[in-house]
Amino acid sequence: MSVVTAEPTVSHEDRAAREVYRDVLVELVGEDARYVCLDSDTGLFSATSWGEAARRYLNLGIAEQNLMGVAAGLARSGRIPFVNTMATFAATRALEAVKLDIAWNHLPVRIVATHGGLSAGHLGSTHHSLEDLAIMRMLPNMTVLVPADASATESLVRACAELPGPVYLRLGRGATPGLAPRSEPVRIGVAQSLRRGTDVTLIATGPHPVLTAVETADELASAGIDVAVLNMHTIKPLDQEAIVAAATRTRGIVTIEEHWAAGGLGSAVAEVVADLGVACPVRRVAVADRFAAGTGGHRHLLARNGISGATVAEHVRRLLA
Repeated sequence: MSVVTAEPTVSHEDRAAREVYRDVLVELVGEDARYVCLDSDTGLFSATSWGEAARRYLNLGIAEQNLMGVAAGLARSGRIPFVNTMATFAATRALEAVKLDIAWNHLPVRIVATHGGLSAGHLGSTHHSLEDLAIMRMLPNMTVLVPADASATESLVRACAELPGPVYLRLGRGATPGLAPRSEPVRIGVAQSLRRGTDVTLIATGPHPVLTAVETADELASAGIDVAVLNMHTIKPLDQEAIVAAATRTRGIVTIEEHWAAGGLGSAVAEVVADLGVACPVRRVAVADRFAAGTGGHRHLLARNGISGATVAEHVRRLLA
């Protein structure tokens, strides 16, 4: 299992994870000539001053498959490209190039996908990305990361910069609440324990699902239900040891994710439990097998699609019943 950690230095208060990523990347590109920023006209870097590193920022326009091909070529030439686009375009429109040009060749391309999950809800279902984790974790050689807040975003960007092979980093669009400071650091390949418990374990990934898990666990504690919480910020390589520990020490697992139920975090956890023959029920809180129709704010669409504390609490109570 790959275990990598890095210390944050950028201010995170009331900021979107993608903005923190931008600032960290500008710093990295300025320090090391190997790093290159490839943009798809996202607008994220429009006001950025690159200084002497300006020639290593390339805006290739809205041409995502070409973006991945160029990144692969630069990586083959000794560069470490950070590729910026929306999650739905990275995981579907450009998938062939990601699979054949990048993953097959085990190249150090960092695909930074913003507007993950339902965070682009104001643009409608064409811009929802509820399949990307399933797609990316299926690709050999790919590391898949989903930070839960802005602070974790900086830690994971710095930690993944020198990883061998490709990385898929999923970010949202707007600012999300930060988690309370924890003594346990964010390390690639190691689930972060946010709360210990003996009845049920909640395993969540992404900003709103992790926050929902923590808040629900605190509410259930007032009813005498002792719930553990794991932040599974690394979908691949998955922390199997943490999952097995949860399955053997508590009476059930509930996974929470901003993704379709098929193929995402819940499926990955269930695979571990089944493959290792652990007797533990797994319940999944995710978007049902349908397109999340309509437009609206991020939190509105999450609640509308059942990614809520009420849904999580209901699953916990059913497991204990």
